[in-house]
Amino acid sequence: MSKQSISETKLRKLLELNEKLKEQLELSRVPVSEASKSLIDYCQTNQDRMVPSVWGSRHPDPFTEPTAGCGCILM
Repeated sequence: MSKQSISETKLRKLLELNEKLKEQLELSRVPVSEASKSLIDYCQTNQDRMVPSVWGSRHPDPFTEPTAGCGCILM
């Protein structure tokens, strides 16, 4: 390969990288505090069927530990 073709290849890669960076710059951004607040609001207003103990289901949550007795374990 000649020096000119190597330089052209490097230039093409730099131009491609520059285009990708321009595309990323145009993406809309949301502050972390706003995204966190939105996630908290969603979790508090939408029931998660996988965590019935949090939402007060009539059926017991099979994934929680039983709370009968004092919960002490002797070895």
